[in-house]
Amino acid sequence: PSNPNTLLYTQQTLNMQGPRKPLSSTPNLFPRREGGLSLGVFQIRSVQILPVDYEIEYICRGNRMIVGPKVRKCLPNGTWTEISHHSRCLLLCPRVWTSLENGRVMSQPAGVPVEGAVLHYSCHAGFLLQGRNSSHCTKLGKWDSPKPTCICKTTHIWKSIIINILYIGALFPMSGGWPGGQACLPSAQMALDLVNNRTDILPDYELELIHYDSMCDPGEATKLLYDLLYTEPIKIVLMPGCSGVSTLVAEAARMWNLIVLSYGSSSPALSNRLRFPTFFRTHPSATLHNPTRVQLFQKWKWTRIATIQQTTEVFTSTLDDLEERTKEAGIEISVRQSFLTDPAVAVKNLKRQDARIIVGLFYETEARKVFCEVFKEKLYGKKVVWFLIGWYADNWFKIKDPAINCTVENMTEAVEGHVTTEIVMLNPETIKGASNLTSQEFIAALMSRLGGMNPEDTGGFQEAPLAYDATVAPLSSSFEGVSGHVVFDAQGSRMAMTLIEQLQAIKQMVGYYDSSQRNLSWFGNDVWIGLGDRGVRFLSQKLFSVVAVFAGLGILLGFLCLSFNIYNGAVRYIQNSQPYLNNMTAVGCMMALAAVFPLGIDGHHIHRSQFPVVCQFRLWLLGLGFSLAYGSMFTKIWWVHTLFTKKEEKKEKKKVGSGLLEPWKLYATVGVLLAVDFISLLVWQIVDPLHITVEKFTREAPKGDLDVLIQPLLEHCSSEKMNTWLGVVYGYKGLLLLLGIFLAYETKSVSTEKINDHRAVGMAIYNVAVLCMITAPITMILSSQQDASFAFASMATVFSSYITLVVLFVPKMRRLITRGEWQSEQQDTLKTGSSTNNNDEEKSRQLERENRELQKIIQEKEERVTALRNQLAERQALRRRPSAGQNQNQNHSAPPPSSNAEPKSMLPPPGYPASPTPPTSLYPTADGKMSRNHCHSSQIPLLYK
Repeated sequence: PSNPNTLLYTQQTLNMQGPRKPLSSTPNLFPRREGGLSLGVFQIRSVQILPVDYEIEYICRGNRMIVGPKVRKCLPNGTWTEISHHSRCLLLCPRVWTSLENGRVMSQPAGVPVEGAVLHYSCHAGFLLQGRNSSHCTKLGKWDSPKPTCICKTTHIWKSIIINILYIGALFPMSGGWPGGQACLPSAQMALDLVNNRTDILPDYELELIHYDSMCDPGEATKLLYDLLYTEPIKIVLMPGCSGVSTLVAEAARMWNLIVLSYGSSSPALSNRLRFPTFFRTHPSATLHNPTRVQLFQKWKWTRIATIQQTTEVFTSTLDDLEERTKEAGIEISVRQSFLTDPAVAVKNLKRQDARIIVGLFYETEARKVFCEVFKEKLYGKKVVWFLIGWYADNWFKIKDPAINCTVENMTEAVEGHVTTEIVMLNPETIKGASNLTSQEFIAALMSRLGGMNPEDTGGFQEAPLAYDATVAPLSSSFEGVSGHVVFDAQGSRMAMTLIEQLQAIKQMVGYYDSSQRNLSWFGNDVWIGLGDRGVRFLSQKLFSVVAVFAGLGILLGFLCLSFNIYNGAVRYIQNSQPYLNNMTAVGCMMALAAVFPLGIDGHHIHRSQFPVVCQFRLWLLGLGFSLAYGSMFTKIWWVHTLFTKKEEKKEKKKVGSGLLEPWKLYATVGVLLAVDFISLLVWQIVDPLHITVEKFTREAPKGDLDVLIQPLLEHCSSEKMNTWLGVVYGYKGLLLLLGIFLAYETKSVSTEKINDHRAVGMAIYNVAVLCMITAPITMILSSQQDASFAFASMATVFSSYITLVVLFVPKMRRLITRGEWQSEQQDTLKTGSSTNNNDEEKSRQLERENRELQKIIQEKEERVTALRNQLAERQALRRRPSAGQNQNQNHSAPPPSSNAEPKSMLPPPGYPASPTPPTSLYPTADGKMSRNHCHSSQIPLLYK
């Protein structure tokens, strides 16, 4: 966009015949902010392409000043010179504020004060600063705070007490490679205000801070150090920041026997007490990461590691210390690579030497270069684990860097899963220490003093608690600070806890390590690429899907049977099967089938924290479902055996076919069985609840990745005394199953109208008992094989439920459908107008039915007798036709009849028709002749067949 504050002049130079590049193909030269540069000459606006070696010069309008390159040149590759440095036209702030009478002013950045510049004020010895010690140049070209003044003082009176001033000389890096002073300086001033305002700490003294900007540069720091040492007033403590500056200050301070206390130095070289006898630091040494790394190597049983480092003193000494510690732990550093600026060769060497566990020690800018090469060499993934320093910015790998040619996606893929170690710089506990502030209260106060600046854009914000505690540290060598417990080791280095994090899309805390106590606190949420959930074995989803379908169909079948039984509850045939018990059986089968679903749920579907709930759900569904289904069937068999198998009443009850059976006794029996199961499960859950346990197996090599061993794990539902509880449950239910089999066998020949389906119940009991007795021991043996164990348990549940429902309900459905009995029973009910549940009506109907059956039998017998009499009459007619001689002989030999009437014994019974001619002889005698005085017993069945 055009900006009237900027003019642009062009100048043609040599190489006019060179290649021409479109203006639009070059990078944007103009920052997107107010006061930025824009094209201001119409000749350039109208030109679409510019030749190589064209130069442009920026000139600002009015009181604005150019910041950045003033001249750019078009290069043959289509870019401009110094393209990474922006050019801006910024407003000037009054320069009169850049000087201070009886004091000095440090400008950041150095040079002419423009928008964004910061001035830091300090007074010479013997003078006291009145006002703020810093001021910012705003976008309006004005300073945000009044200019301070320096007033003369040697001592001053405060609350009528003469106060002696003690001076602390500090070098805060407000700019440079690490601008940590931006947040550390306000933190130190907060600590000084605390000490000066408290009457219980140095009541006769006041601490004053004299500070300069070291720019994290040892050369600049050398000049400032001698200003501090040779200029009044005398300083009692020196506070440097960066490791390079601290090395210089600590080495010189020993000549004056001055205490040097650093808040931002991590170089291991500073732990040398012979070289730096008066040096202390609240920032732990970089070697404090090494005990944590070694502890992690031992935890994961790694014995060979590799290293790659940037060639600087801090990383070299850190790696030397790591090598000593790993050697003591029996861990070998097989590969050690280093680089100065370009890590390409070092990364290739790691790849060629098959490095797997790699410790990287380098600054953030070099880290981007390293992992760009790591992506190119594919030195990442499930075979490689990287250990990095944790004080990089959270999104360091996403920052665009012209020094690398990898995309953000490439970098994100390469760094996924790496582990970092970070010194804990902020007390994680909510406790008040020596400063009477919690860590959260300190951060709130610091944010207020920073004036709303963004912590991510403020250098040293993470190290600010260390600077605060460093200012309080001269008062005590061991205290509780806002950065945690402050204590120093024999080398004068701070002891602190180490935070362990892993990049899992975002940084995830996985543990803490306290090197002073040698205690590792592990959260157990680390994730490894390519190994699933650390080799946890899950149930086959295909098997679970198939079984779930069968279980779902079984539940539908149970619902259908239950609906059928309820709908036809008024039919006498259904009533005589005790429908309420059958309803309980259907409900129990559906509950048992529903238990198949939680039985197949594992860590593949839910989180580990929810697993105990699923375990309890399995137990309750299976237990109560078994009690309802099997208990109702057992109750029928029990009462059939009780009422119809007593020796003294056996014959009578077989004839009558009925007994005194009260329904409430049946329901009470089921209730007792259900209550026993409920109480036992409740006690189990309260006393020894189920929880998740992990079973470990022999390590195995995955397919296609033989150099990686996986530790297979299997999750179980278990409790502390699992075997005891299973023994009680299996023993009780096993005895119940055996007793059910015995009762079913004993009652197989009993016929009763009150429970007309007890034979089907017996068959169902046989089925359930056999499946349970086979499945229980097999599942215990196969508990380590998740697929086989689930298949046996679930399929036994499914098959037993299916068979029970089919055996009990399908015959009833078939009978009612084929015979239409529900219609006749409903018509009878309408005619009588009485309830089917009335006992007297039921007895009357039963007698009527028996009477009809007896009449039918009598009619059949009468028809048979009539047929037999006809046969006898025909035989007698045949015998009366013999010859005359025979008739005469028979007449002479025959005795005279004693009477014309038939013998009384031959008279037919009442209600039967008399024979027209009584038989004279029915059966042959011993000599083959028929005798009328004898009856042969072999013919009796013909009369009453």
